[in-house]
Amino acid sequence: MKILNFGSLNVDYVYAVDYFVRAGETLKAASRQVMPGGKGLNQSIALARAGAKVYHANCIGADGAFLRALLEESGVDTAYLRPTDEMQGHAVIQVDKKGENCILLYGGSNRVVTQAQIDETLAGFEAGDWLVLQNEINLLPRIVDAAYDKGMRIALNPSPYEDSLREVDFSKLSWLLVNEVEASQISGSDDPERAWDVLHARYPALSVLITLGGAGSVAHRVSDGGVETARQEAFRVQAVDTTAAGDTYTGYFIGGLAEGRPLAECMKRASLASSISVTRAGAAVSIPERAEVEARLSEL
Repeated sequence: MKILNFGSLNVDYVYAVDYFVRAGETLKAASRQVMPGGKGLNQSIALARAGAKVYHANCIGADGAFLRALLEESGVDTAYLRPTDEMQGHAVIQVDKKGENCILLYGGSNRVVTQAQIDETLAGFEAGDWLVLQNEINLLPRIVDAAYDKGMRIALNPSPYEDSLREVDFSKLSWLLVNEVEASQISGSDDPERAWDVLHARYPALSVLITLGGAGSVAHRVSDGGVETARQEAFRVQAVDTTAAGDTYTGYFIGGLAEGRPLAECMKRASLASSISVTRAGAAVSIPERAEVEARLSEL
């Protein structure tokens, strides 16, 4: 069983600010850092640091060489990365004094995936393998269709949420991983429990994880035996930067599922890993190694 992440690679330009800049305002930044990022890269690194064997597919610009190097240093297989002349995708990120962030994203190299590349990449995988996706690359519906036809287990983190996601056949997904805002956008309900009811009615075979910020997370796993529901409280920490919190959770959660761990255990490990990541600045660089998470778990 293998895990493929067909996901974004970004250069993150991170600015420390007192508060998020408002319309018509010029605001001085206290500092600027250039860091590796992109939800795809973050999730691949989280998967690898959780102990999974993960392959990353996408296109990469000439200015993204350090992103490839970081993936490889983290144990991610980059054989499915394809070079492109397009500018590397990047993000402009403001981080305020509370550790909250807002992000402006430019797709660049993440938006030039071709059908031929999809076919060539998926030829290396088979039924039962995992496919991890976000909404930062192009041709997402075609990737889902092709992977479903192969019998792969597909986990989608539909972020950033936008109307183009309506072209994706959610009935072909195994897992949908969303935060409470995305759950509301997709279901039409602000209540996470009602959101699950709506999604389950629409897609009876779809399992759903909803992260709830400080309120923790809830997962509903669908199987032949019915629906298993598990809840996990958030670990209380002093946040410095929440940029990679969701991606860390996603990587550790899927990594746990791929290992066959119980649902509640997957959530506990993912929540703890996420809580560690927010105590550090940056995105990919903040994701903890498995040994650190294991050590913290042993202290609980």
